[in-house]
Amino acid sequence: MQRKTIVIMITCAILIAGGIVYAADHMDAPAVKGQTTDITDLYVFQGKNTDNMVFVGNSQGLLAPSATGAASFDPNTLIQFKIDNNGDNVEDLVIQAIYKDGKVNFFGLGRPPLTGTRTKIAEANFLGSVDVTPYGASHPIVGYGSYGIKFFAGPRDDPFFFDLDQFHAILGGTATGFNNPGKDTFAGTNVLSIVVEVPKSLLHAQNGKLGVWLTTSSQEGGSAM
Repeated sequence: MQRKTIVIMITCAILIAGGIVYAADHMDAPAVKGQTTDITDLYVFQGKNTDNMVFVGNSQGLLAPSATGAASFDPNTLIQFKIDNNGDNVEDLVIQAIYKDGKVNFFGLGRPPLTGTRTKIAEANFLGSVDVTPYGASHPIVGYGSYGIKFFAGPRDDPFFFDLDQFHAILGGTATGFNNPGKDTFAGTNVLSIVVEVPKSLLHAQNGKLGVWLTTSSQEGGSAM
């Protein structure tokens, strides 16, 4: 299982101002590199509707445009946003996404059936589904589910900016800092994105804070995770 974690404050100024809190990881997880379980980014931010929070989980990074059309979500990979709303570093809520027959189905926003490194789908808490937006589509396909939740699933340009060559130069001692502007190493590459927009009222954040981490889990032995 791969995991990325961030902590956000729902009421903090950066979110109200439209900023993004994120955690990123490209090319540094050898056990999952090139697999459908490879997470690149987790973003959490306040929506255009300021009563909502948006959760973005990106996977399968560094897709060239020529490879993006053939890339797909894996029906044996469960993608999960795990949410700690009381500060004890244990998930209290979960949003699960899994692909089946051209759609991504979403479950959760209740207590997860299991916590920690093992999990299974919360089938009793079906939230809705969305067709996968094909690469090159002129408009994204948006799904509408229970409780005012909205969904998206499909390829997107990698939004993460990083000058990897300059970073290596700094580590190697041939440069002392980043250039302005720098070179976007990930320009022209794509990821597969899962996006969920959720009313804040469903998150039950204590003291205005949420801990959020993104995980991918592979199916074991052909049975439910």
